[in-house]
Amino acid sequence: MIDMSDTTVLHKLLHVREREKDEAQRKQLEAVDKFEKVAKQLYVALKSKEDAEKGLEESMQVTATINKIKEQSTYIEALNQKIIVLQQQVDLARQQLAKKDAKLTEAHVEMKKIEKMIERRLQKEKELEKKMELDKMNEISIRQYLAQVPK
Repeated sequence: MIDMSDTTVLHKLLHVREREKDEAQRKQLEAVDKFEKVAKQLYVALKSKEDAEKGLEESMQVTATINKIKEQSTYIEALNQKIIVLQQQVDLARQQLAKKDAKLTEAHVEMKKIEKMIERRLQKEKELEKKMELDKMNEISIRQYLAQVPK
């Protein structure tokens, strides 16, 4: 006979797995936020560089002072350095996000496994209960028949 405590243990385990999944989901959302934040910073830096390069190009088309051109070039170089750092941060954030996604998927799969085990146990309990009920009814029928049969 299937012990009801087995199902209780599985329900407790399921609760633990749900908490783990919720924690993994929270961390995954944090990773998404961090990735979006760094990616936005990279976008802003790239846009600033593009604008600065256009400004430099326009300055070179018209008469501009050498100091203005040097200043613009220095600013663009600083943006290039910032972009390199931000690209590394975006790559790192992307890797972290992928890890968190994998953990979330793993936690979800583990939870589903336990849910399936509980479902199977409950199904076995129902089947066993029906079998016991049928056996009891058969026994009652046999006793009634034997009680009616003349000796």
